[in-house]
Amino acid sequence: MVRLAFLIGPPRSGSTLLARMLGAHPAIHAPPEPHLLTPLAHLGYYARVERADYDPIIAEAAIRELVGALPHGEADYLEALRAYTDALYGRLLERSGRSLLLDKTPAYALVLDFASRLYPDARYLVLTRHPLAVWSSYVESFFDGDPEVAHRHNPLLERYVPAIARFVREARVPLHRVRYEDLVRGPGPELERICAFLGVPFEPSMIEYGAHGEGAAQSVRGLGDPVTVARESRPTTASLDRWADDLARAPQGLAVAERILGALHDEDLETWGTSRAAMEAELSAQPVPGAAARRRARSRYALERKLLVALRRNIHENAFGRLVKRVRRACDVLLR
Repeated sequence: MVRLAFLIGPPRSGSTLLARMLGAHPAIHAPPEPHLLTPLAHLGYYARVERADYDPIIAEAAIRELVGALPHGEADYLEALRAYTDALYGRLLERSGRSLLLDKTPAYALVLDFASRLYPDARYLVLTRHPLAVWSSYVESFFDGDPEVAHRHNPLLERYVPAIARFVREARVPLHRVRYEDLVRGPGPELERICAFLGVPFEPSMIEYGAHGEGAAQSVRGLGDPVTVARESRPTTASLDRWADDLARAPQGLAVAERILGALHDEDLETWGTSRAAMEAELSAQPVPGAAARRRARSRYALERKLLVALRRNIHENAFGRLVKRVRRACDVLLR
């Protein structure tokens, strides 16, 4: 059995930072996001497969009939899926020479029921961050500061906050809560608690993750934070209040944020670690939007981001539109 831990949190919650810090531990292997479980969750037995390139109705009916005919039903099905993921996780871990594998894939937050059935004994680190900071970072990082395009493409908070909050409330697997704000303000005590939960000794050098060279950089390659974490060498509080500045510079930002808040439930916000009243007060305290836009550094990533946003704004259902969709899909893969 592979010693396995999952880092659960929405995109832009600081998961790449925490993965790099943990990957600096000599016992922990934190590879780039593998996205192993999300496709398995949508084979038809646990989640619907309408978007798959085969007949979803037939596939769903067939897999349910197949599972029903197995000697031990769902338990046999999970065992077979686990054999696949165990083999891949095990080979990754074997090659690394370490003893615990950390899978940091934000999309797992949307298939937590499946993940906890497949790996009920794994350790689950649940990372949360101020919801508006998550949203602002998502808009700035992937949508060139356009909140309307971002929300139309992916209502991020409305998807992730309820899913993670319910997972925390039910607590059917070993889990440990981490707040991004606490992690960057006091990384030492937070990492000590995380290491105790994972069953590995605390290593103070994890805080200076950038000093560990190739081994610590493993989790930043591939999918994940493309810019910020690679630029720093240790946790920083510089981004804690940036969401408010970004909101003040986006004419539509405040309205979109208020719309998002209206769609979230009080119980989920409280489980997350905030309240509707607190967030409403923060939003009402924001100045009227209209300040000059923050200048963004030029880079290959910034150019890809601008192209992606332009494509998302101008898609038409024709031959050119289909080409645009293919290019957009490639950009999505690059920027996620």
